[in-house]
Amino acid sequence: MAAVNLIGLDIGTVSIRAAETSNSKDGPIISNFGHILLPPGAVQHGAVQDEPAVTAALKQLWSTFKFRSRKVALGVTHQQIVVRETTVANLPAKEMRKALPFQVRDALPLPPERSLIDFYPLEEPTGETVRGLLIAAPKDPVMAAIRAVEAAKLHVVHVDLASFALLRAASRLDEQVEALVDIGAHATSVVVHHDGEPLIVRTIPRGGNEITKTIADRLSLPLQEAEELKCRVGLRPDADPTTASALREAVRPLINEIGSSFAYLTAGGRQARVSRLAVSGGGAMLPGLLDALHEQLGVEVIAVDPVMRVRGLRRVRHGSLEQVRASAAVSVGLTLGAA
Repeated sequence: MAAVNLIGLDIGTVSIRAAETSNSKDGPIISNFGHILLPPGAVQHGAVQDEPAVTAALKQLWSTFKFRSRKVALGVTHQQIVVRETTVANLPAKEMRKALPFQVRDALPLPPERSLIDFYPLEEPTGETVRGLLIAAPKDPVMAAIRAVEAAKLHVVHVDLASFALLRAASRLDEQVEALVDIGAHATSVVVHHDGEPLIVRTIPRGGNEITKTIADRLSLPLQEAEELKCRVGLRPDADPTTASALREAVRPLINEIGSSFAYLTAGGRQARVSRLAVSGGGAMLPGLLDALHEQLGVEVIAVDPVMRVRGLRRVRHGSLEQVRASAAVSVGLTLGAA
């Protein structure tokens, strides 16, 4: 039996997704995938609010889907995560870890002692400096997620940004500048890359729940009815004018934010332009969204394929991957990164 890689674990606002891969002679194979709903409020804006509830859901997830390992690669996302290009002193790895908080202090949204900081080189060092990505995450939300996971008798071996996992699972390496956009309940992750090298990584504090609330307010509907209307009608052109107008207005702020994320590409002398946008996450299932993004942003828009990097897909329990295919890319990317 092939060795199992770390289980990719993506804890979202609505549900938890976990992907298991093993290696074959032709490449990685998805050997198991599972998902489980979370109680409302257990996770909000990328932060675990109810650790016991998340722990209980994880125990049920492992019991139901029978993953062959308890070692996980955990994905994290949060509005205060910083990913930006910078240049730092070229030091040996051990010295770099010690010096990094002092070198990048002014770029952090939180004091260094309240942050988890890393550096991802974008090129081979030249001389005394090296260019790369500064990655900083608030420590408290990450530690809360780790506590909830390990209380379920799982072992967090690796922590990775959900945006990088999405890039790993779904990027197309064809020399185009591509934007990968993962639309969650409370937040939307945007990562723009050129042939696999990240150019922009951003978290937008907007998602599907805000769209639902806007529809509810404009049409004077209970939230549950507004959610049902959003999922059933979406941005279809044949909706009645009042409903269509409310839905378009609800989605427009998110589309505007996605488009404004690309402005960095022309700053500082850059001349890059996004030519393709790939969409994932629960929000990607909104009917008509891909067409609306294409019309408003003027780029090719496609749905993310979460299994494009794997060589095979074994039969998973209850058809679970197909049920949440739009939301599976991050968990798949996490396990691929640990392969």
